[in-house]
Amino acid sequence: MADTSLDPSLDPSRMPPSLWADTAFPAPLSSALAPGDHAADLIVIGAGFTGLSTALHAAERGARVVLLEAAEIGWGASGRNNGQVIPAMTRADPDVIVNAFGAEKGEVLVSLIGGSGNALFELARKHRIECAALQNGWIQPAHRASRMALAQSRFEQWKKRGFDVELVDRERAWSLIGSNFWFGGWQNLTGGHINPLAFVRGLARAAQAAGASIHTRSPVTDIARVGDAWRVSTPQAFVSAPRVLIATHAYSGALAELGAASPWPALPNTLLPMRSYQLATQPLPPELRATILPHGHAMSDTHGDLHLARFDETGRLLTGGALIVPFGYESRLRKRLAARLVRMFPQLEGWPLRFDYLWHGNFAVTPDGLPRFATLGNGLFAWMGCNGRGVALSTALGPALTETLFANDPADSALPFEPMRRIAAHSLVKRTAIAAMMVYRWRDARD
Repeated sequence: MADTSLDPSLDPSRMPPSLWADTAFPAPLSSALAPGDHAADLIVIGAGFTGLSTALHAAERGARVVLLEAAEIGWGASGRNNGQVIPAMTRADPDVIVNAFGAEKGEVLVSLIGGSGNALFELARKHRIECAALQNGWIQPAHRASRMALAQSRFEQWKKRGFDVELVDRERAWSLIGSNFWFGGWQNLTGGHINPLAFVRGLARAAQAAGASIHTRSPVTDIARVGDAWRVSTPQAFVSAPRVLIATHAYSGALAELGAASPWPALPNTLLPMRSYQLATQPLPPELRATILPHGHAMSDTHGDLHLARFDETGRLLTGGALIVPFGYESRLRKRLAARLVRMFPQLEGWPLRFDYLWHGNFAVTPDGLPRFATLGNGLFAWMGCNGRGVALSTALGPALTETLFANDPADSALPFEPMRRIAAHSLVKRTAIAAMMVYRWRDARD
């Protein structure tokens, strides 16, 4: 059990403190599932982007949806990430995805990923979700001249599939980012950024308005097949449905203190939860703000030890990072990332930079960087492996997952569902995975 007395980001009895928790509108009212037996057409486990988007789209088609959340709406990765809307994967480029899943389903998934930025912003507009949404593009600059080959390849792969992307040289990158730290790069004009907690709460309101029943403080303690339905247990109640979607991702098995060791015991062995830290500065003065990311882009570069930046609507500069050893992260990160921001944006030199907010959370990684869509049983599904790009993708998957859940034959799903893949020697890989950051840092300085 995590020691939550020392780190409020690990305490499931409260929302983790963050910039988003201080600025998002309140969550819609919800309560634990009432004692007794309940029935539904679909049970969704997890009130994050995936779960709520699926619940919304299923409810809009008339399904009786019950959504169960162990903590609060958006408590996991969905409510505590950086808020960058990135319509691309971290390492799995379009050709890699097609090679992995085949031409038909691979291209469908590529199309869904490439369109995920538009899907998210259109959903926000449709449901009038107040989440500081800004769709002014996402840019991935190359931190070394040699990484321009990667930028060129990614640009070409997305361009040939008809997406709104641009290859940028060093001068163009300088004008878009406000720094000559980078050597060029590429951008997707449909990306951007949001207040993610406000967005996930807005999805919950929309799902409730469509008829979905959302229950927080309702950890799932068991899933069992009973006749032709799945019987899902919480500490005080039961709900049965012919179809179930597990959407707990990096927090599968993370809430044992609430009685939710894992909705499906083997699921945590299919992914690696990785900790990411987010920081937000004090609001910058307008004249300084205007020189950094002047067009409002979200930016994350080609470093393996990712360098990223964006602004919120009040002029706070947001960034993030990772640590190999988490001990003493507060002071270490503030010092390291302040120095990094000054290297990235020399105009910050001499400015009394401080971080008003620092928080952390987990995201789900797969060893090959590919998302995974798993069939766990007849009518029981899960997906995992956002690999740090879950804001747009998790949201955009809602309609496609809904189609799969209600299809006569899930084998005909447009998504590449397959039997669950466990990671061999998972406990060892999990303990050593963060050490890969040392390799990334070594490569970052050499290729």
